[in-house]
Amino acid sequence: MGVMTFNENADVSGHGARRRGRTAAIAGGGIGGLGLLGVLVVGLLTGGDFGSVLGLLSPDAGAPGGSGQETAISDCETGEDANENDDCRLAAGSLALDQFWAGALEGYREPELIIVDGQTETSCGTASNATGPFYCPPDETVYIDPTFFSLLRERYDAQAGDLAQLYVLAHEYGHHVQNLTGVLQEHQGGGTGPESDGVRTELQADCFAGAWVGAMTEQVDENGVPYLEAPTRGQLADAMDAASAVGDDHIQQESGGVVNPDSWSHGSSEQRMRWFQTGYERGERACDTFAVPGSEL
Repeated sequence: MGVMTFNENADVSGHGARRRGRTAAIAGGGIGGLGLLGVLVVGLLTGGDFGSVLGLLSPDAGAPGGSGQETAISDCETGEDANENDDCRLAAGSLALDQFWAGALEGYREPELIIVDGQTETSCGTASNATGPFYCPPDETVYIDPTFFSLLRERYDAQAGDLAQLYVLAHEYGHHVQNLTGVLQEHQGGGTGPESDGVRTELQADCFAGAWVGAMTEQVDENGVPYLEAPTRGQLADAMDAASAVGDDHIQQESGGVVNPDSWSHGSSEQRMRWFQTGYERGERACDTFAVPGSEL
């Protein structure tokens, strides 16, 4: 695999992640009448708070049928397993994230993590690789189809390596923290634009992700073995690349459209990278994006 992320002998068997869904090809004409690229762009632009896309994707969008049965993530016992398998990497990452936030936030409760196989229904719409990873507040659940990372590489020229995948997971856990602290409720109508509350919400989740990456070697298993190794310079560059790839301006450029800051919902590539780095260097207490003047956002 090359560069490792998890300590190979770390015990990650205590994760609660589950796999759910039913295998389904995502056709070009796809969900809600949008093509795959269009749906992926919508997913990336609105993945953090899926409520904003509900007008486009109804809960029963896509192929008919049930959500599928939940199953355990098999062969996910050690850090070595996590280094070799996307599903296990995300499941193992949830252990470290829960431990981090339990220490940083009083009253923290763990979200569920559902590894989507094909697609599954949620309270916030259909989860699939086309809609992208997202957090659903009513379910208090993070939904990720790992094949999304392949789409990210193909469509947006991002590396989407080990740490980049964990950055995406940590970003969605940041939205869970915002849900627990009332930030999502307070800024529900966040609007769009580079200084909007919607963008501030997303940049705070990026900052929270960076804060966890900065402290990721401090979370340990029951035997005191750190789950994760310190990130290498290359891995950090990979995570920053992922943050840049999902910047609103980059997505608009790659989609062949005009860059329109008034429509931004997650922030520019520069904003997303900068706030990730702020969290990485200064911790979660430096992540109050709502207190920053618009000109400094």
